[in-house]
Amino acid sequence: MVGARPEQKTAKGFAGHLAALREGRVTAGLVKVVGVGAAGLGAAALLAADPRVAAHPRRQRHGAFGRGVDVLLGAGVIAGTANLLNLLDLRPGRALKSGLLLAAPLTGGPQGGIAAGAAGAAAGLLRDDLAEDVMLGDSGANALGAVLGVALAARTGPLGRAGLLAVLAGLTAASEKVSFTAVIQRTPGLRELDALGRRAD
Repeated sequence: MVGARPEQKTAKGFAGHLAALREGRVTAGLVKVVGVGAAGLGAAALLAADPRVAAHPRRQRHGAFGRGVDVLLGAGVIAGTANLLNLLDLRPGRALKSGLLLAAPLTGGPQGGIAAGAAGAAAGLLRDDLAEDVMLGDSGANALGAVLGVALAARTGPLGRAGLLAVLAGLTAASEKVSFTAVIQRTPGLRELDALGRRAD
C-alpha cells in the first residue's frame, strides 16, 4: 500500500531503491528487498540443518565457514528466485506459468514435495489469475518464487547454488535495462505461451 504512493513510485529497481536510500528515504521496495533477503537467509539456515540435506556429501561443506557460505548461497538462490518470479508478474498468469515450468523438473526425488506443493498452489490459482478475477501480486509472486528457490537450493550443492545465483543475478541486472515483457512479445513461442488462456483485450 505504501509502495502505491506517488513519491514511492519514482524509485524503480534495485538502483532506484539504493539511490533513494542515499537521499535518506527508505522505500517500500527496499523494505521488501530486506524482508525477502532475511526470509531467504532463515530458510537457507533451516535447510542446512535438515538432516536429509546435511547427509548428502555434495550438498554441504564442513566447518563453520563452509556451512556459512552454503547458507549465504542458498539464501541468494531463494531470494533471487522470489525476485525473479515477482519481476515476471506483469501480466495475468505469467508468474504462475513460469512457476509451473520451473517446478515441473523439481518435483521428483526426496525434496520433490517442496516444488510439488508450489506447483499445486500455482495450478489452483492459474485459471482465476488468467481471468483477472484474482491477482497474484507481489506477495504471491515472491512467495511462489521463494518456495521454488528452496526446492532449487535443496537439490544443489555449493557449486550448483553459485551457478544458479549467477544466473539469477544476471537476469535481475538485465531487468534494470531490458523489459522482459518486450523480449517475450518479440519471441515466437514465448509470446504465444504468455498469451495462452488470457482474456482478450
